Amino acid sequence: MADDKISDDLFFATVRDLGERIRTRKLSPVALTEGYLERLEKLGRKLGAVITITREPALKEARAAEREIRAGRYLGPLHGIPYGAKDLLATRGIPTTWGAEPYRKQVIDQDATVIRKLREAGAILVAKLAMVELAGGFGYNEADASFTGPGRTPWNTRFWSGGSSTGPGAATAAGLVGFAIGSETSGSIITPAAYCGVSGLRPTYGRVSRHGAMALSWTLDKLGPMCRSAEDCGLVLSAIAGRDPLDPTTARRPFVFPAQPLQRRFRIGVIKDATQGTQPAVRRNFEQSLQVLEKFCQVTAAVAFPDLPYGPVVSTVINAEGASAFRELLDSGRASQLRAANDRWGGYPGTAILAVDYLQAMRVRARIKKALDELYSRFDALVSPSRGTVAYPIDRTFDKAYPDKGGGPAVIPAGNIAGQPAISVPNGFGPNQLPTGIQFTGRAWSEPRLLAIAQAYQEATDWHRRRPPLK
Repeated sequence: MADDKISDDLFFATVRDLGERIRTRKLSPVALTEGYLERLEKLGRKLGAVITITREPALKEARAAEREIRAGRYLGPLHGIPYGAKDLLATRGIPTTWGAEPYRKQVIDQDATVIRKLREAGAILVAKLAMVELAGGFGYNEADASFTGPGRTPWNTRFWSGGSSTGPGAATAAGLVGFAIGSETSGSIITPAAYCGVSGLRPTYGRVSRHGAMALSWTLDKLGPMCRSAEDCGLVLSAIAGRDPLDPTTARRPFVFPAQPLQRRFRIGVIKDATQGTQPAVRRNFEQSLQVLEKFCQVTAAVAFPDLPYGPVVSTVINAEGASAFRELLDSGRASQLRAANDRWGGYPGTAILAVDYLQAMRVRARIKKALDELYSRFDALVSPSRGTVAYPIDRTFDKAYPDKGGGPAVIPAGNIAGQPAISVPNGFGPNQLPTGIQFTGRAWSEPRLLAIAQAYQEATDWHRRRPPLK
């Protein structure tokens, strides 16, 4: 294979572009993997983005990919592409730490289904990426909530990369991996995507198998891609989506990407009061994004969101299910080994939630799902800022970071409790040259449509092509 000169430009190329170079033998998977490994070693820990670099297995897989492609056995657009996985995905023979001191030496003797599917697609695992300990389920209130230290956005390392997928967001934005896999229970893909200026897709609950993934909340957890473009998110989701007999919550719903284009303008609804309490830059960038969307969408303003208790329902479900998932950790007292002060005691209140309260939350959840499905049936997507502020400074607790500003509209907990998909893409910059994001949410199983809208937005803008100043 002819080797391109591995320049910084190449490390920030999209999966689509890298895959085409590899397919046409203009780029060696081995050279690309070596380059990403060097960047991970040089910058990964500086950003608090890496837990384990998988150098030897990665190079072995890269050499195998190169041989296969030379022999004419090209597997598709992910073949030969190095990626990173949030360290809650099991990897045989490689530590899976869950970002938490009590599990720092944990090795699980299996691969998560997502890891297996990506290997079958030819992707190359180069790193297990940092995360907030236990995916943030115990109520952390600070950036320094992992034994690897605070995750830092590469746009300004004095600020947080967003949780709990701290490493996937930072590593993708900094050009340390071709793409990454994150997870979301209540905002953990959308938030780091916004804070790091990347494209992050939260799939419909049941779209992607969670077999082999750490469980925080069985009825809320989702796995999804974090990439440099919406198109890349679609390519990665194509590889990892599908029914898995090892995860009974997965559905037999086909995912086709790219989908057939609609023969009409997209119907977009702007959530009422979506910018209320947000930073001025967030509001300005969102309003400018709407002007772009109006060129190819039918935009309806001030769409009222059903008045339902999204936050309390999400909190009740996460606290109860998280306390159950980590019962042994709590009963043994090993929660005292966790990094963040709140996490050392934050799991215990969940053990006191009454069954009647949990069941009531699940009943209200059914009402929420029905109400949101009715609302979303009128639109191809609803739109809002991804978060209400830019990234938090790492030297302040979250409650004191921007005390006069909100963290974003109710759409994040609402979409998660209803199991709906969402995608955040970058749409500008705010204070301290930190990125902001715009979020598209849709009905269950509507990922192809959301991706089409986000891709059209990115074809009309260049925010996703910007690169952080990190050296």
